[in-house]
Amino acid sequence: MKESLLDILCCPLDKGDLELEVIREDDDEILEGRLLCEECGEEYPIEDGIPNLLPPDMRDEAAA
Repeated sequence: MKESLLDILCCPLDKGDLELEVIREDDDEILEGRLLCEECGEEYPIEDGIPNLLPPDMRDEAAA
């Protein structure tokens, strides 16, 4: 994921702004991290450069 993508992303639950926490990056690509909603506090993981913006209940179902 590129950091510039934050300009167009928002929390799918309440449309709040997202804050980026980078765990691992390569050049200008964020490979691992998380996005935090500044309004509701929900966390969305970034894995292998792909942000998972599914609501929490849908993420749990997809993992099962």
